[in-house]
Amino acid sequence: MDQGSKKRQAARAAIELLEPGIRLGVGTGSTVNLFIEELARVADRVSAVVASSHETERRLKAAGFTVSDLADAGDLDLYVDGADEANKHFHLIKGGGGALTREKVLAAASRRFVCIIDDSKWVATLGKFPLPVEVVPMAQSYVARQMVRARGQPVPRKDFVTDNGNLILDVHNLVITNPPDLETRFNQIAGVVTVGLFANRPADVILMATDSGIKRFDRR
Repeated sequence: MDQGSKKRQAARAAIELLEPGIRLGVGTGSTVNLFIEELARVADRVSAVVASSHETERRLKAAGFTVSDLADAGDLDLYVDGADEANKHFHLIKGGGGALTREKVLAAASRRFVCIIDDSKWVATLGKFPLPVEVVPMAQSYVARQMVRARGQPVPRKDFVTDNGNLILDVHNLVITNPPDLETRFNQIAGVVTVGLFANRPADVILMATDSGIKRFDRR
């Protein structure tokens, strides 16, 4: 099964978790785009939907949804998003699409966080995928130096500005053996808005598409 088919399979599996009247947060990325297409078929189940990025908001509106602000929707029942990497502890690297800060806000505001991936994203140790770090513009060089001290190789994301008006450093060559600790330490660096580690608020459910079907993992 090709990767696109697996992503579609994961997106469809998430649809099965939507209960009538749900207040839903929707992430950003290629797998989530397929989820939005599937979501349009069950629009009557959704009482409110909040987007994690301008691009997701555009796609939701094109699919016929009225998109709410988080302030109006309040706490969410479910947040559905993909990941760039995931491990057995439900820790994730996210932010390849640059929406990590708003994704982290929606994950924090949701009772349950469902991550939809294909099996190419499943890893034993996080860090092969460069870790996105959102920084305020004036702090880019300072934060980059701190990343070097942490034995990472920071690369500014070229020609990219986040929906919040900030910049992204993609930090290569990190071997992330303690994701919650690294997330906390990097978040404390002055000028960092947030880091693309989702470990202190991990996923609650991972739906992983494989050649033999969906594997579901539930965090206890």
